[in-house]
Amino acid sequence: MNEISAVSQITAQDVADYLRISEVTQDDINTLNTLLTVAKAYISNYTGQTIENLDDFEDIIIVVLILCQDMWDNRTLYVDSSNPNKVVESILGLHSVNLL
Repeated sequence: MNEISAVSQITAQDVADYLRISEVTQDDINTLNTLLTVAKAYISNYTGQTIENLDDFEDIIIVVLILCQDMWDNRTLYVDSSNPNKVVESILGLHSVNLL
């Protein structure tokens, strides 16, 4: 995997490498691009940060990858908000601006 220093630098190939997908098809790339979009939107909605501002937080990179992995492994295009990943929840909580 390439060195990634911002959320906007994450590519479908980076996600494929993180997931250890050895032979990536065009269908896989399309799915991974969708997962990237969904993961970033989820993080943005969860934290109240804009997608552009996510680049300010390097620790969000792993959250994007974890969310993509969870969605890939479960073959679903949603995030289960009733049972969030504790690492993801902890890191996102550090950057939330919409705590009510």
